[in-house]
Amino acid sequence: MSVEKLNSSKLQFPIKTAEGTVDTVELRKPGTGELRGVKLTDLLQMDVNAMFTVIPRISQPALTADDLAKLDPADFTDLAVRVTAFFVKRHQLEGRALTIEDAETS
Repeated sequence: MSVEKLNSSKLQFPIKTAEGTVDTVELRKPGTGELRGVKLTDLLQMDVNAMFTVIPRISQPALTADDLAKLDPADFTDLAVRVTAFFVKRHQLEGRALTIEDAETS
């Protein structure tokens, strides 16, 4: 399974958006253009403002900054960890808390 596919997250606390209730968020690997205006170091440090910029660009359903503000901190942190996983090579994930195999079974 590719790293692009490991970023589906079931929210512990679903949120209500303009589109309805969201209980699962899928993140796709951002392209370079979607990273404009954000420092990679800020993303790797899981800076909230950087995540508020990038997650709406790569989430399905498309979450707004207002939607992200409604997330439980544990759900937001889970999404942030998944975003940072896009910047790690596959072999570096092996033996870590978040692995390709873990993602396939979740």
